[in-house]
Amino acid sequence: MPLIKSISGFRGTIGGKAGENLTPEDIVSSVAGYGDWLIRSGARRLVVIGRDGRPSGPVVSALTAATLQCMGIDVIDCGFATTPTVEMAVVFRGAGGGIILSASHNPKEYNALKLLNHRGEFISHAAGQDLIASVNSGNITYAGVDDLGSLTQDEAVLQDHINAVLAHPLVDVAAIQAAKFSVVLDAVNSVGAISIPPLCEQLGVRCQVMNASLDGQFAHNPEPLPANLTGLTERMKTSGADLGIAVDPDVDRLAFVGPGGRWIGEEYTLVTVADYVLRHEPGPVVSNLSSSRALADIAAKYGQEYHASKVGEVNVVEKMKEVNATIGGEGNGGIIDPRLHYGRDSLIGLALVLSHLATSGQSINELRDSYAHYEMVKDKIELDPDLDLSDALSVMEGLYPEVQKTNIDGLKLDFPDGWVHLRGSNTEPIVRVYAEANSQERARELAGSVKAKFIELTQAPG
Repeated sequence: MPLIKSISGFRGTIGGKAGENLTPEDIVSSVAGYGDWLIRSGARRLVVIGRDGRPSGPVVSALTAATLQCMGIDVIDCGFATTPTVEMAVVFRGAGGGIILSASHNPKEYNALKLLNHRGEFISHAAGQDLIASVNSGNITYAGVDDLGSLTQDEAVLQDHINAVLAHPLVDVAAIQAAKFSVVLDAVNSVGAISIPPLCEQLGVRCQVMNASLDGQFAHNPEPLPANLTGLTERMKTSGADLGIAVDPDVDRLAFVGPGGRWIGEEYTLVTVADYVLRHEPGPVVSNLSSSRALADIAAKYGQEYHASKVGEVNVVEKMKEVNATIGGEGNGGIIDPRLHYGRDSLIGLALVLSHLATSGQSINELRDSYAHYEMVKDKIELDPDLDLSDALSVMEGLYPEVQKTNIDGLKLDFPDGWVHLRGSNTEPIVRVYAEANSQERARELAGSVKAKFIELTQAPG
């Protein structure tokens, strides 16, 4: 995978040539750019780092910490840590920023540096551009021998994170404990194995763990999609558990399987949480343009406003702040609850869903039946590096004169019975093609039709 530099951070595959992959040279230059930006911003010279279970984690972590120290920046290393744990640790420890060492749902050969500001939130678009310019300039100054930064190990932050979840005003600890739930977790051999079970234990929930190693040898494709979770689905057919839980390697995405092996899905994680939250605290809700219409339906049920943002956590957070949202997130299973912090967090997502189950007396299958039924198809098109995607999408827009369109992020076509969203990926050299309708057949039909038209357009001579 080519090295991708974006406001989301730096991502690529381990090994290969410098400048083309995430090599030691690229890690050092990227971290140095971040350190330079941090110093120039006037933030405290203290950075929190943490990593998921990938095999490259120890090497990437060592390079990251050493580079920051060489810039005169102190480092707190959380070791194995979820993305939301690192985000919250920045605030807990009063740091000037943070770096999460995880390529999220990508396979084990990938890694990434995800960059945080002093609020434990992903850096802004403007900050990202400034930082990338610093990296590209090669004009970075390092500290002298007497001014090197320190390195401190701190693995207590997970319990701090769990304590904050348990203290959340809408997490009904007593009701969950009384319900005596049983769950099955697919931890995909990463940090879900050390974060979800202790939360469950403190909530009085019995947790069976699948794929509990921390060796980063992912037991299956780590993205929490139905095709990748057949083991969890099969276990839920016979386990007698109340809930099947799937997380991605850095535990910021959450998906559920119901009793009997019923796929609830990542798109309905946010819907289920919003149903519970809005019942107790009405207010606006936010998701990105590629998320299910079911969230807008839940907002309408409670007489609340629904807002759509561009794809990307930083964009969702920006919109949530703008409209003072009560709850928000992304349809990929990312829950953002501003009472805790502005970051996708599977721990608070799970605690809120368990609270919903415990206080409603309904099973996850019954809750799913109570929501509008939509089916989503997620496809992709390999992106020609020479293609001007913006121009191509502009031409595509003109091919659908009668269809309602949104172009704040790629192109979304809203048909009467469904929608299709085309956009360039922030993490891979592809065009994502998402579609949703009342049936899988119709969603596939919409996605296939738009995809075929895009390919025909972009491959046409001249």
